[in-house]
Amino acid sequence: MFRPLSRRTVRWRPIEGEGLEHLVIAPHDGGIRADSVVIGERGGIPYGVRYRIDCDARWHVRRFWIETMAGQRLALLSDGKGHWRDEEGNALPEFDGCVDIDLAGTPFTNTIPIRRLGLTPQSETAKLTMLYVPFDRFEPFRDGQHYTCLEADRLYRYAAEDRSFSADLPVDEDGLVIDYPGLFERLRA
Repeated sequence: MFRPLSRRTVRWRPIEGEGLEHLVIAPHDGGIRADSVVIGERGGIPYGVRYRIDCDARWHVRRFWIETMAGQRLALLSDGKGHWRDEEGNALPEFDGCVDIDLAGTPFTNTIPIRRLGLTPQSETAKLTMLYVPFDRFEPFRDGQHYTCLEADRLYRYAAEDRSFSADLPVDEDGLVIDYPGLFERLRA
């Protein structure tokens, strides 16, 4: 079982190309808040974004926003049970059932389902439908992902539902990804 979360600062860099993420995560308002700045590139095009994710105490995403340095913004709210709406309160039924989010360009969003699900090595693989947000367009879509616990509170397998990609993710005592093979590595403090 993961330890109770206290304020932490974590940094990751991409394995290939240029970039850096600086994340601050802390308890907030009875839940968890993650604030981050990410610079990187995709397809040779550089980007700079900042994001905030608020989760309840059980790691259900309640709201998030993401914004480019040029001012492009996406902000969505959730009831924590897989029902989403935009900032104006308009329902987004196309994302019904998506409890978790996955933001491109950061290993942090893998922590959310890992902490929320409480998987054990004896658990079945959790099959999730994520609200996925690519950093190039900020147009979210549904994405099937699977999580399996390989070693309790230490190692989890992420797999794309279409089986096109998988990675074994080592995590620390807070459930934060240490290294994401082939994509990201954490910088040591």
